[in-house]
Amino acid sequence: MNEQLLSRTDCNAMRGLAIIGIVLHNYCHWLSPVVKENEYQYFQDNVNGMVSSICTPDSLLPMHILSFLGHYGVPVFLFLSAYGLVMKYEKKDAKVPSTFSFIKRHYMKLFKMMIIGFVAFTMLDLITPGAHNYKFIDIVAMIGMFNNVLPKPDDVIWPGPYWFFGLMLQLYIVYKLLLCRRNSIFVIVLMAACVFGQLFFDAEGEALNRYRYNFMGGMLPFGLGVLYARYGHKMTMYAYASMFVVSSLLVCVLSCSFLGWTFVPAFVCTASIGLVKLLNGKGFNSIKSLLVWMGSISAALFVCHPITRKIFIPISKNGDYYAGFLLYIITSICLAWLFNELIKRIPLK
Repeated sequence: MNEQLLSRTDCNAMRGLAIIGIVLHNYCHWLSPVVKENEYQYFQDNVNGMVSSICTPDSLLPMHILSFLGHYGVPVFLFLSAYGLVMKYEKKDAKVPSTFSFIKRHYMKLFKMMIIGFVAFTMLDLITPGAHNYKFIDIVAMIGMFNNVLPKPDDVIWPGPYWFFGLMLQLYIVYKLLLCRRNSIFVIVLMAACVFGQLFFDAEGEALNRYRYNFMGGMLPFGLGVLYARYGHKMTMYAYASMFVVSSLLVCVLSCSFLGWTFVPAFVCTASIGLVKLLNGKGFNSIKSLLVWMGSISAALFVCHPITRKIFIPISKNGDYYAGFLLYIITSICLAWLFNELIKRIPLK
C-alpha cells in the first residue's frame, strides 16, 4: 500500500466533486422537461434524450447534463470509502475490531449523520404539499438501514437519496466478512460476480432496479477502491491527464449501451482521480481549495439537501428554473455548514 497515493486533500477534493454532482442531480432530475438519468435501470430513451439535447441545445442544457451524469458521484463515494477502509485496517500494525464492534461503529457513524436530516425532513415533509405516506415498516427500515432490501425501494425510501445509508452499511459488512485482509482474488471474484449477475436482468425491469439498490450494484467501484489502495501507484501528470481524458470519453461512449453502462462507474472513479491530481498543478489552487471545502461538509450537505429541495423546487416547477436552482444551491450550502457543526458534536456512543 502506498499511503501517499491519494492524500487527505485529494480525497476531500474527490468528495467535493462527488457531492456537487449528487446534490445538483437530485434537483435537476425532478423537473419534467429535463432529461432523466440511468442510475438503477438502463433506458435507451434517456440516452437518446441526452444525445438530442446536446445536438440541439436549449437553455436547460446544463440541467440536462447534471441530471444525466450527476448521480455518478455515488460511485466516487463508494470508491473512497473502500480506499479509506484498506488504509485504516490493512496496515501491518493496524488492529481490526471484532465483526460486531466493526459493524456497530460504522452503523453509528452513518446513523448520527442520517438522523438529523431525517428528523428535519419528516417534519418539513408533513407540513408541505406532497407529503409522503410513511408506513411503520418504512420508518423502522430507514432507522435500521435495511430499507434497500424491501420490495419496490423507490416507493418506500423517502427522502430518496437516503438509500445510500443502507447501501453503505451493506458494503461495510461485506468488507469485514469477505474482503478485509483477504487475498485480492476474493475482491475480483465478488466484483465480477456482481457485475456479471446484473447482465441477466431486463435493462428496464424492476428486478434490476432492486438489484442495484443493494451492495451488488455498488461492488464495482467499491472493489476498485480496495484494489487501488493495495496496488495503485503514483503516475506523472501526463499520465493523470491521459487517464482523465480517456476515462471521460469512455464514460460518454459506454453510457450509450446497456453492456457499456454497466462499467461506467469504474471510469467515473478513474476520471475523478485524474482530474483531482491535475488540480494539484499551478493555477488551480482556488478550484482545489473550493472542492476540498465542499468535501469537508459533504456528509452534512448530503443529509440536508432533500430539505432545501422540497422547499425551493416549486419555484423551478413553476417555470423559474434557474431562480429556484440558485436558491437551492445557496441555502443547501449554508444549511450544510450548520448541520456539519451539529454532526461533529454528536458522540458515537
